[in-house]
Amino acid sequence: MTSALFSTSALFGDDHKIRRVLVISIDGMHALDMALWIKNNPISALGKLSAQGVNYTNASTTKPGDSIPATVGIFTGGSPAIGGMYYDDAYNRAWFAPADLTCSKAPGTVIDLKFAINLNPDGTGGVDPSKMPRQIVNGICTPVLPHNMMRLNTVFEVVRSTLGPTAYSEKRPSYDFLNGPSGTGVTDLYTPEINCQPHYTLPPPAPPTGTCANALLSLIDTEAFDDLRLQSVINEIDGKDHTGTTSVGVPVLFGMNFQALNAAKKDSVGGGYADDLGTPNAALADALAHTDASIGRMVTELANQGLTSTTAIIITAKHGESSLDPSKRVIDTTSAIQKQLTAAGYNGTIAKLTEKTAALIWLQNQSDMSTVAGILTTKANETLLNIAQILSGESLKLLWPDPLTDPATPDIVVVPNLGVNFEPTLNTALPAVQAEHGGLNENEIHVPLLVVGGSTNGNAIKPGIIRAAVTTTQIAPTILELLNLDPNALQAVQLENVGVLAGLKSDNGKSAH
Repeated sequence: MTSALFSTSALFGDDHKIRRVLVISIDGMHALDMALWIKNNPISALGKLSAQGVNYTNASTTKPGDSIPATVGIFTGGSPAIGGMYYDDAYNRAWFAPADLTCSKAPGTVIDLKFAINLNPDGTGGVDPSKMPRQIVNGICTPVLPHNMMRLNTVFEVVRSTLGPTAYSEKRPSYDFLNGPSGTGVTDLYTPEINCQPHYTLPPPAPPTGTCANALLSLIDTEAFDDLRLQSVINEIDGKDHTGTTSVGVPVLFGMNFQALNAAKKDSVGGGYADDLGTPNAALADALAHTDASIGRMVTELANQGLTSTTAIIITAKHGESSLDPSKRVIDTTSAIQKQLTAAGYNGTIAKLTEKTAALIWLQNQSDMSTVAGILTTKANETLLNIAQILSGESLKLLWPDPLTDPATPDIVVVPNLGVNFEPTLNTALPAVQAEHGGLNENEIHVPLLVVGGSTNGNAIKPGIIRAAVTTTQIAPTILELLNLDPNALQAVQLENVGVLAGLKSDNGKSAH
């Protein structure tokens, strides 16, 4: 039941059933992963939810398909073109380096949104302002915290200002940006550090034991990390804060992301697959089963609290992983692009080169753009570097703002052939990453999207399959629509005209709200 501390009954008409929305991201899950899991496990948690909801089988995440821009898209409705965030490892030409305490040196600095910016290794205490870029605000040189990087308001801000409390759990403190420009969108934001391992302990907020390192988490550690945050959501369904110690009422908007599939694909030979048809290997099968069981716990707890008929559940993924076909996996070393530029006689400076399943290049001297693009597009280099396409100039501006006028946009994007991952040389101490994400290809951006809402009678969302192309940026306005709020309250809706997901009709044929 809804806690007495918070009630939305007075805010809705009698015909409105949805009182809260639970958003779940299964990071690393491709649409095919969900389809095969549901086919082979029809009575699993995801199988049962799929039978009750609308399954958008042709959904795409942002380009690039990386965690930061994708999360911004899910919760603001905006693409990177207006969100201005492209990666967790990026560059901004207008901001100053963290060490430039007076903002007196030349602007231009790397943006790090990973574990190195944490105040404490385990994520407690949030980010360390001294490790953040700086900007001049009202004449004062001020740290740029993650929520200060946001150009768009979030659905959390809209919901909290109109209906009530919000909550979310993510993988590290840099996800403070979910708070939006106000810095206050998420009432209860829980962000332990995923790279602090091993091992996570229950219940939250118990810190992990052991050391924190920039290394691949094992599948068992990642599942434990997911379990830690799953318990926070269970606590919230029970009307408590994420620690389970304080009664605060059930959030109107809440959720979490799962990391186990991501770990299984990165760590296991074959990138999670036993063949080129998407059959999961043992590691991926384990991660799928564990994540499905976790979602089942959420569904069960909603039922235990009498919230099933008034809760919409949205399941998606920030990104997939490449490659779906183990035989297509190709490694380009992270030194390869710079090596070929040097070999061609280019002696300019790359301000930032970010590489995973695409390469984003920010140049120190932007007038070098045509020179660098010309070197990379020679037939020899396209073959050597496995390049499918170079985005620069007009081709880049079809997706994003002109880098000559927007300080966040990369100058050049290298789109490799399907299945190519940029990794350090394989003789390093770090294990080889078997799969990756962050690019613009099908494997990285084709993700699941399932919307379930309401009871099995009365005003439930009518089940169905929609194969028309949709994007995960449509989730944010859809959340507001489900809660009977105006999607136009989102700046992204006004700027990019992003629409509510189609097909969300109740059993009586009326709109879900």
